[in-house]
Amino acid sequence: MRKIVYLALVLPMIIFSCKKTPEAFFHTDNADPEVGQEVFFINDSKDGDRFEWDFGDGTVLSNEENPVHIYTGTGSYEVSLIVYAKNGISDEAVITINVMIPTLLEVEVVEYYDEYAVANASIVIYPTLTDWDNERNSVSEAITDADGFAVFSHLDPFVFYVDVWETDHDNYSLRDEDVAFIRTPEITPHKINRFLAYVDFVDHAKGERSREKSMVIRKIVRKADDKNTISAGSGTDDWQELYKRSIKLK
Repeated sequence: MRKIVYLALVLPMIIFSCKKTPEAFFHTDNADPEVGQEVFFINDSKDGDRFEWDFGDGTVLSNEENPVHIYTGTGSYEVSLIVYAKNGISDEAVITINVMIPTLLEVEVVEYYDEYAVANASIVIYPTLTDWDNERNSVSEAITDADGFAVFSHLDPFVFYVDVWETDHDNYSLRDEDVAFIRTPEITPHKINRFLAYVDFVDHAKGERSREKSMVIRKIVRKADDKNTISAGSGTDDWQELYKRSIKLK
């Protein structure tokens, strides 16, 4: 008699579990990512045993529970997740991802008086003026090419402070005369931003990087407003070309 009662209690549970229907849900850490950024997909599904992701850009599918994906082109992509239960029953969830062009900052380094390009210069960007002054918490570093240009990508929409040093050049005296010489405008997201970083020709004494040893003869009192501090750019508005050359922050 006890066996019959036990089976009567267990049998409905078995039948119920066999008919359990999965529920597909997911979200992402960024619904508007930039090209080249990692997008984290967080699986919120219930009663799933197997997962199948389609990122909408023609790449291979993923069976990971919480995948990470990088998009290489701009546009809107429909991302789908199919969740399968052990009994073969499935459910699907879909969201749309809008992939934007990378946020770019092209910095051009030019000597202040004679306005020639400075190649092989180190550009370090800082989040605050205090960080610039103390040389701490740098965001990233790049080296200028033969034409005096360097590119950063995936910057946040903030103002940055630009430190430039080369064997015979820096912008340290310019910072003391007018901080606008080293301060970028607020970065516009998903655009090509440009900044003209002026430097002085200086004697660095054995080529050591030191702000204390920077020496320059000041011909006039200089203000950033007296010169255009927005770079004309390297001649290309092709964000894909600039992105290839960029130092990628994230």
